[in-house]
Amino acid sequence: MFADAAHTEPRLDLWLSQQLPELSRARWQKLIILGQIQIAERVCVDKHYRLKAGDRVSITIPAPEPLALTPEAIPLDLLYEDEHLLIVNKPAGMVVHPSAGHHTGTLVHALLAHCPLSSIGGIQRPGIVHRLDKDTTGAIAIAKTDFAHQHLQQQLQAKTARREYLGIVYGTPKVDSGTIDLPVGRHPVDRLRNTVLPIEQGGKSAVTHWQIEERLRSFSLIKFRLETGRTHQIRVHAAKMGHPIVGDPVYGSGRSIGVNLPGQALHAWHLQLIHPHTGVLISVTAPIPSYFETLLQVLRNR
Repeated sequence: MFADAAHTEPRLDLWLSQQLPELSRARWQKLIILGQIQIAERVCVDKHYRLKAGDRVSITIPAPEPLALTPEAIPLDLLYEDEHLLIVNKPAGMVVHPSAGHHTGTLVHALLAHCPLSSIGGIQRPGIVHRLDKDTTGAIAIAKTDFAHQHLQQQLQAKTARREYLGIVYGTPKVDSGTIDLPVGRHPVDRLRNTVLPIEQGGKSAVTHWQIEERLRSFSLIKFRLETGRTHQIRVHAAKMGHPIVGDPVYGSGRSIGVNLPGQALHAWHLQLIHPHTGVLISVTAPIPSYFETLLQVLRNR
């Protein structure tokens, strides 16, 4: 298709998203990088290009790539759903999207059998706006449309979405609440771990707010609120506090507590966001898993 730039020097990706808003700005940026946009019959791969009056823009929108993943009819515990997005209560042991060593049985496989998903995340991560670790349970938001995907990502970046977790940790902090503001990055030696890492060495800003909900002698139930969302952020920050998450096989103490856990005792308990289309506040609470409740009761009775 063809279009004439009527205004003086608008940015290419912004102008395209204004002309054809059914595609998100992020999608237009990808199309530019892939060479699908021509200006004056020359391919333009610069999303920052400033259009000039009289520029003639040629757009080629390729047919959607068929998903390489095979949908799997895995039951989903839905906390919310409409035609734009859904929020799932993810169980322990389920990986969010395919990765090395996890080619089937992921949340994405289950979602593909349930509904259409946003294409922004690509073939391997359709609809995935944010992630939870394999053995972390609880609420995770999924986008069905590109517009919803982009809007939800913007909420996470602007810190207007609220994500609260419940975790059981070893020990009892001396104060009732606090904030951990320490950058997190890939461990320089163990590539399977993350660690507190200075920004100049590749770490990224990471902020976790925490509050004790219940003291349990040598353990504590803590509510964590994420301001940022780095990989393993809560687990790394809790360990750095000297109070690692109970059952954490990577950052924990390894001490047995007499309760069979599928992994770390960390649950994405509460998720609050603005609906991308209606502007209505959506607030969901994911029920606490039975093993988490059992652990709490055992610790209360000691």
